[in-house]
Amino acid sequence: MKRILLSFVALGVLALATPAMGADLAVKSPPPVAPVYDWTGIWFGGFGGYAYGNHNLNNALGFQPVGFSNYTANWESHGPFGGGEIGYYWQTGQFVWGIAGDFAGTNINGTDNGALGQAGNLQGPAGNVLIIDSNKLKWLGSLSVSGGIAVDRLMLYFKGGWAAGDITHTDINPGVATDTFTVHRSGLVAGGGLAYAITNNVIGKIEYRYYDLGTYHRDTPTNGVLPYTVTATYSTVVLGLDFKFGAAPIIGKY
Repeated sequence: MKRILLSFVALGVLALATPAMGADLAVKSPPPVAPVYDWTGIWFGGFGGYAYGNHNLNNALGFQPVGFSNYTANWESHGPFGGGEIGYYWQTGQFVWGIAGDFAGTNINGTDNGALGQAGNLQGPAGNVLIIDSNKLKWLGSLSVSGGIAVDRLMLYFKGGWAAGDITHTDINPGVATDTFTVHRSGLVAGGGLAYAITNNVIGKIEYRYYDLGTYHRDTPTNGVLPYTVTATYSTVVLGLDFKFGAAPIIGKY
């Protein structure tokens, strides 16, 4: 009889202890997993922006119109541009490395408004003929690599690489002739920006890019002006929206 009674008591104690043990286990369980975005993957998208160009023209006379300026004539170009891009991100820890290619159609043009005065072979502000130079960037493309630091869905990055484009230049010598030609130029691109993963697949970004397409030459003008060279640099601000293939993997973080 004693044994039966002791058995019932033991069962009762065990039943009372079980909920308490369960409660302890619930309290000691690990906290919920905090999801962290993974930037790794192939992406493609579109972008658009606005550009500010700077152009210095120099010819054999080297006339310097203002102080110690290093150009014969100078002008600005402005305009919008937009196109498509494709690339790949690879994340290691907080660092994100990337490679990308892009191509854009442009409407970036400007003129010196007759800053170049020329009479025969004499040139200067007293010249009785105003030579008008203008140019237009027809398209622009680049291949670049990037490196950035990611904090979950936000990434700060810098980039640099190779750039190319076609520039059409027009030189008007009033009363004589107009000389128009197109050159293919290549050079460097550098910049940086901020990207944010709006969803696991959609990434928005704002970016600054600086393009240096070097100097192009007109050694044999067809309208009676002196041979000259022109530099072509562009500062741009870009907004982009990209789609990353596949759902972004989520890394668990305790």
